[in-house]
Amino acid sequence: MKSSAGPQLTLAAGESRSALQTIGSLLPYLWPRDDMVARFRVVVAAIFLVCAKLALVWVPVVYSWAVDALVPTAGGAAAIVAVPMALIVGYGLLRVAASGFGEMRDAIFAAVQQRTVRRIALQTFQHLHRLSLRFHLDRQTGGLSRSIERGTVGIEQVLRLAVFNVLPTLFEVLLVVGILWYVFDWRFASVTLVAVGLYLTFTLLFSNVRVRIRRRMNATDSEAQSKAVDSLLNYETVKYFGNEPHEARRFDEAWAHYERAAVRNQVTLNILNLGQAVIIAAGLSLVMLMAAQGVADGSMTVGKFVLVNTYLMQLYQPLNMLGFVYREIKQGLTDMEQLFRLLSLNQEVADKPGAPALAPPASGRQGEVVFEDVRFGYQPEREILKGLTLRVPTGGRLAIVGPTGAGKSTISRLLFRFYDVTHGAIRIDGQDIRDIKQDSLRAAIGVVPQDTVLFNDTIRYNIAYGRPGATQDQIEHAARLAQVHDFVLRLPDGYDTRVGERGLKLSGGEKQRVAIARTILKDPPILILDEATSALDTSTEQDIQAALRAVSSTRTTLTIAHRLSTVVDADEIIVLNEGRVVERGRHAELVALGGTYAHMWAMQAEQQAEEAPAK
Repeated sequence: MKSSAGPQLTLAAGESRSALQTIGSLLPYLWPRDDMVARFRVVVAAIFLVCAKLALVWVPVVYSWAVDALVPTAGGAAAIVAVPMALIVGYGLLRVAASGFGEMRDAIFAAVQQRTVRRIALQTFQHLHRLSLRFHLDRQTGGLSRSIERGTVGIEQVLRLAVFNVLPTLFEVLLVVGILWYVFDWRFASVTLVAVGLYLTFTLLFSNVRVRIRRRMNATDSEAQSKAVDSLLNYETVKYFGNEPHEARRFDEAWAHYERAAVRNQVTLNILNLGQAVIIAAGLSLVMLMAAQGVADGSMTVGKFVLVNTYLMQLYQPLNMLGFVYREIKQGLTDMEQLFRLLSLNQEVADKPGAPALAPPASGRQGEVVFEDVRFGYQPEREILKGLTLRVPTGGRLAIVGPTGAGKSTISRLLFRFYDVTHGAIRIDGQDIRDIKQDSLRAAIGVVPQDTVLFNDTIRYNIAYGRPGATQDQIEHAARLAQVHDFVLRLPDGYDTRVGERGLKLSGGEKQRVAIARTILKDPPILILDEATSALDTSTEQDIQAALRAVSSTRTTLTIAHRLSTVVDADEIIVLNEGRVVERGRHAELVALGGTYAHMWAMQAEQQAEEAPAK
């Protein structure tokens, strides 16, 4: 049963984290406490950054000296040739040094950048697996995938642009303003500083407006991708009802919203670029007029006029990039929001601090299962299980039957601890499953679900998933017990046959037999058979039932069934109705009782009798 996620699982596009929160979440990965090599690389890259900028700000100075040296003096022609040649060579070396230090900076930092992206991507992947089943029932796979993809790309953008573009440019601005004040006077420094300030203020304010548009683009992009993925995953359903035009219309409507947001994004970008160009042109023209006046009245040399022009051109080039960089950083931070919000989601079902692993009993075999007055509901206002109490001894076989919606599948979900009970306790070998590690709990339980889903890989991989690293002989042994080995050998590629998305290249019965083989290979002490043979024909079902009886003879087994013929040999059968146990006992006892179970048995027997002549 699906339900609405709680507030802590909401991932609405309208919510946002502040830029400082997002950057604060990123910094620990950039300066990891457990990785001294990464810290050393960051420090070395910062040193190269400073060296590159120092070399770059000296380039215009040396260039102006070369210009002044070309003016004829009393030193004669030899000096006119020799001095500029040395300055020009120095000018070239400085440009090479600035470029070289910059490239070395990027090369040193590349490993830190990619390791950071890798760590965050891995942590997000692991965190998604730790989130509760409630979250995954409510998720939209396409939108979630896009959020992770955009987030990892956003991390790369922020690391690349913020660390080695924003800070170096601001450092260069301070150096240039200081040099202009020292070489000329405060007026040149003031005009330059005011122009830079206006440029940055305009860029920041206007880019903040554009961030909201970008966030809307992300939301509509995720919506379109979610609709596309959902439609393709349900390809057969779309075909059954001939709803291709309906799906195309829904997809096109989602992209129409994205189209409008993208157009607004581009128009505002053009306005931003125009405003930046006006500010740069005004500042540059004013400073050049002041310098030209100085040359005219003899207070400045031609070299200093060139120096001012070169400095400002050199300064405005990264400033022009700074506008782009700021926009990209803001967009990157926006794209990172969803990723870090995913990481910030609390686990609904989490291990207690210091929780031990499931321990085997002091004596005897492992596998006793006890439900003590268990109450549970997916939503507070609707309780599914209403005081369920049962006990399955080690090696015992319990069958759970009842009408649809009685709470049968909920029992297996609670035993796996996909959810925590709201009242009572579930114990395995006397240990409350809330007090032990989930990994050890799930390692002790094997399940064959009614709705079998396989990975888009080979049959070998899907069977071996029950025990990664299993040998081929072990895989084939499990396949024989599940009555699927001979079928696999008849396939052209044998165990290397790929099963397709969610296993759709196999029939329902073939998928279920692969799932049984996978669980047999896992070899757990507790088995849950949730309609494990529902997709099989009668003959195959009988063969697999015999195999399952052999496998479960030494294991605790819980069988959830609609087809009562599959549970007649259970040690105990409980009949659920509206979350309560209404009957319990062995098959013969329940039939003799003449209650709910006997009525269900009679109906199924009648149905089988009606189907027999048709066969």
